[in-house]
Amino acid sequence: MTAKRIDVHSHLIPGVDDGCPTLEESIRCARMLVAAGYSHCFCTPHIWPTDQRQTRQSLAQWTAQLQDRLAAMDIPLTLLPGGELNLHPAVTHTPPQRIISMALADRYILVDLWAERLPEFFTPAVKWLQDMGLTVILAHPERMRAVQLDPDLARRFADMGVLLQGNLQCFADHPDANPRLIAEQYLLEGRYFLLGSDTHNVEGLRSRLQGLNNAIALAGQQLIDRLTCENPRKLLPEGAG
Repeated sequence: MTAKRIDVHSHLIPGVDDGCPTLEESIRCARMLVAAGYSHCFCTPHIWPTDQRQTRQSLAQWTAQLQDRLAAMDIPLTLLPGGELNLHPAVTHTPPQRIISMALADRYILVDLWAERLPEFFTPAVKWLQDMGLTVILAHPERMRAVQLDPDLARRFADMGVLLQGNLQCFADHPDANPRLIAEQYLLEGRYFLLGSDTHNVEGLRSRLQGLNNAIALAGQQLIDRLTCENPRKLLPEGAG
């Protein structure tokens, strides 16, 4: 690997969701990412309808504050703001300040969905975001029960212009676990546009980094570099290093 990796999905900001609970935990995770070859990390807290604190303004502020702490400790990890927008029946009523795109660049947006069947609101929700000029990235589809029951949903996502982000944790699950089976299938079939850590804490990050190694062993260094270095670079703002 020549280029540094970019983590497109993390819950690194302390105390704002179910991710890192403390600043100390965030710093330890940041050090681990750097040691694993990462140079950039998108901070993507959950955008839940039940928690209104996450806005474009607060994400920019929180990310800058954590960046300042990393810089003070000479940790060479560049942070970028983002969010993980939960898709739910009323998501099309989300106010503009809660539509938190990757790097606040209004080009890509990360979303998640939990469902046993693809709900009727999925298609209009995606179209609503696309009508804003956003490319929708669906986080960890392999963890969704609907996908486990029907892996061919990947074709529907592709037809809709939805990109897929695989979760590194799934490559470290038990070999017979449904998320790992789907993740490996999608990886080998070329379904993923990105792979992200979905970091929540130190212990979980250890497992996710093992998943990264497992993914390399399965699909080869070149493909994993594309999904963790080359394609993630497309999410960076123009002129970002």
